[in-house]
Amino acid sequence: MNQQSTINNRFTFGFYFQALTKMLSSPSRFFGELSGETGFRQPLCFLIVSGLFFAGASLTTISENQILMGGILLVNAVAMPFVTAGISFIVITMSMGKRVTFARLFSVYAYATGVTLLASWIPLFVWLTEPWKWILIIIGLVKGCDFRWMQAILVVAVSIFVAVLFFWSLGPVIVQMRGLMG
Repeated sequence: MNQQSTINNRFTFGFYFQALTKMLSSPSRFFGELSGETGFRQPLCFLIVSGLFFAGASLTTISENQILMGGILLVNAVAMPFVTAGISFIVITMSMGKRVTFARLFSVYAYATGVTLLASWIPLFVWLTEPWKWILIIIGLVKGCDFRWMQAILVVAVSIFVAVLFFWSLGPVIVQMRGLMG
């Protein structure tokens, strides 16, 4: 790896604000300009900074167990893009055979989620930010991963369906664990 690619993969707050500005002004251009050698560092750091803001801002609406809830919100904000990108990666590999690296796919999910986290802490904004996130992911799949529009829409729809089924199936397990603990 040469010095220039190392510098390009370094995360700075300047990069954060540039990426944020580009994502808000022209997400299709931002995803189209993503480096072909996308690593995990910049998207993950972008997601963590947005997650920290989200968790901190969310604490303004939470009155009990703020430290615990802040930690849970932060872990959830950072972990869910990994989970949903993983589900999408499996869907893409099993159904389309399309070759896209997990790092590139994760970067689409991380940037889309990171941008929407900045407004997601506001009560009831989830009804706006969640669809916005999935639209950004579709744009990212088309512009950043060379999917056709219908392919991207299908990948997102199937991924949402699988994720909902997965978490719905965890419901009885969580209820059982609460019963054992309480």
